[in-house]
Amino acid sequence: MKKNLVKKLLLQSFLICTVTLGIFSCKGNEGTDDNTVKPQPESPNPAPTGLNYIFKERTDGYNCYRIPAIIKAKDGSLLAFAEARKANCKDEGDIDLVMKRSTDGGKTWGAMQMIWDDADNTCGNPAPVIDQNTGRIHLLMTWNLGEDHIADINAGTSKDTRRVYYTASTDNGLTWATAKEITSSVKRPDWGWYATGPCHGIQVSQGQYQGRLVIPCDLIETGAGRKGYSHVIYSDDAGATWKIGGISPEAGTNESAVAELSSGKLMLNMRNSSTARKVATSNDGGLTWTDVRPDYALVESVCQGSLLSHRVNNVHTLFFANPASSSRTNMTIKMSLNDGETWTKSYKVHAGPAAYSDLVMVADDKVGIFYEGGATGAYQGIAFQIIPVSDFK
Repeated sequence: MKKNLVKKLLLQSFLICTVTLGIFSCKGNEGTDDNTVKPQPESPNPAPTGLNYIFKERTDGYNCYRIPAIIKAKDGSLLAFAEARKANCKDEGDIDLVMKRSTDGGKTWGAMQMIWDDADNTCGNPAPVIDQNTGRIHLLMTWNLGEDHIADINAGTSKDTRRVYYTASTDNGLTWATAKEITSSVKRPDWGWYATGPCHGIQVSQGQYQGRLVIPCDLIETGAGRKGYSHVIYSDDAGATWKIGGISPEAGTNESAVAELSSGKLMLNMRNSSTARKVATSNDGGLTWTDVRPDYALVESVCQGSLLSHRVNNVHTLFFANPASSSRTNMTIKMSLNDGETWTKSYKVHAGPAAYSDLVMVADDKVGIFYEGGATGAYQGIAFQIIPVSDFK
């Protein structure tokens, strides 16, 4: 049922928040191959709360912006994606995918660019990943009918269902290929809710699975109990085809983030309803996940979190960001030099209300965080901040 490829979805706060991201106009089952983004004059977007908002509530015709994702293209441009929510800040209804671009390392940002708009439907859950060999940017995303409610999708009684789509860019995000539906390859019939990301994916850099593209996802079954799981999807042929990878062996997990460890193992870091983040590891490039355990050093605020690995001063370094509190406040980045066994350093980004985030290495010694936050509420906008690694204490 491809007549309306982009649908809108309202995620209830206790369920998975959808991350919406895409870069093409969606009409029915059609994308556009020539959707060239014209250069836009860049200008700062100051925030009255003191935060450096890239997307701010009640601007550009939208009530609210949520679900951040960010990547650094091969030409050095930063691409920041978000869901633009038309009528309110809920997870259902008319939601479009938008993007802003910075060509000067995050100092200034261009005008908002429409990525995916399908009338009153929900376009969401952006999960970008870059092929470091070719520079090709792969973008995974989800869609649902705007009038379908999450509860009905999970009950199997909605008019349509969650669908998964793929597109790619070969020019650092300026233009994008026609959208391609991949639902049948990456989603089982008994899955209701489904979310790609929300955050960036990875490309395996070493070992037997070198070159594999891996996207963190989550799902909710439509059967009895409506169990939720984290999982990944992957591609071994440069994005031509996508397959279902490993599913968390423990139910009750939700939105997830993935990173490569120093040994080549993968780590899956998962949202759940306990007081600590859940983590699992994979020895086979994400085909299976084992050793699920709570990481008590990472406080769980029942919210999405983001994970990033990078070699800093030739040392494999792991970064994790989320609201480090029992509520959605205190956005904090923690740093580990031993694959997450211990988190010895941290940086408090924002003490006030905060929620979803994504991390990017702006330079080898500078981390960028793109996160939801505000002075009086977590969803006043999506801000960007650069932190030198030397500032972690």
